[in-house]
Amino acid sequence: MNPIKVGLIGFGRMGGFYLEQMRKSGKWEIAYICDTSDEAREYARKMAPETKVVSDDRVVFNDPDVQVVGLFALADSRMDQIERAFASGKHVIAEKPIADKMENEWKVVEMAEKTPLLSTVNLYLRNSWYHKAIKEFIDQGEIGELAIIRVCHMTPGLAPGEGHEYEGPAFHDCGMHYVDIARWYAGSEFKSWNAQAVRMWSYKDPWWLQCHGTFENGVVFDITQGHVYGQLAEKQTHNSYIDIIGTKGIARMTHDFKTAVVELHGVTQTHRIEQPYGGKNIDALCQRFAQSLETGLRHPALPTFRDAAIASEYAWRFLDDARRHDLPAIGTLEELEAIRERRRTMKNGYGLLRKRA
Repeated sequence: MNPIKVGLIGFGRMGGFYLEQMRKSGKWEIAYICDTSDEAREYARKMAPETKVVSDDRVVFNDPDVQVVGLFALADSRMDQIERAFASGKHVIAEKPIADKMENEWKVVEMAEKTPLLSTVNLYLRNSWYHKAIKEFIDQGEIGELAIIRVCHMTPGLAPGEGHEYEGPAFHDCGMHYVDIARWYAGSEFKSWNAQAVRMWSYKDPWWLQCHGTFENGVVFDITQGHVYGQLAEKQTHNSYIDIIGTKGIARMTHDFKTAVVELHGVTQTHRIEQPYGGKNIDALCQRFAQSLETGLRHPALPTFRDAAIASEYAWRFLDDARRHDLPAIGTLEELEAIRERRRTMKNGYGLLRKRA
């Protein structure tokens, strides 16, 4: 099959990741990069001089040769762009969330499920080698009956007010990935939950949240997420893992953003697997999407817009539940400003935004 012609709309941090991985695969031709920011377009011309760089997304949607659009701008633009993509006969790869409000996310799901055009969303943990390895081990019956799913992801990460906009507080913007992967492991829908959060640095929204509860099949979960982990520490670190507990054995993973380590302790097998972490796994997402277009059969590992809407909805529900409980405010806005100032000048760190000129 000839390279798939794609237009990338939104050329911030994620748009750059897609450009890099699509170029490497050899299956894609980047026909357009579109961004309303003069600075982003200048950067795009530097990174992809062979690609048409435009400011008006109508150019992309109106070109009949463009087969796929990648939607990587802010969430408030997503529903309109998805609707126009389907109307112009184009397949869609989108960042999450798929719209700025829950009601709009479900409208997008309805659009996607009424068209034969292919769509997917970057729920990147589903595309990781380590979760695939753990899931296969569970499916072999090595840990017995799945009972408990524990997920933790705490980093310094994006500070409040630094780049979330319509994506919401940390537990929605980032945490919906962990809500999704817990549901993916359980193979069931959420039934009950109880959440506790903290308004770190007295910011208006909680920036750390822990939620535990059950799925309809009886599996128990707890999810901890926050971009609060040593923001002003001299040497920054993080704490990220998944811990799967069955009636007979366990499976777990930790990573340092460079290497992931999977440990599998089953009734007949014990393994320790150490491989490169894989980052956002955009290479796997793009490969599976290209394969689906080539074969005409949707790759079973591609997340759907419905998956994204469910993860988004429950991330919001857990945040709402936390707000019904005691919601302490700890720290000061002065500390938060010190964090923002430090991140503005950092060369290496967690979740740093691309520097503006």
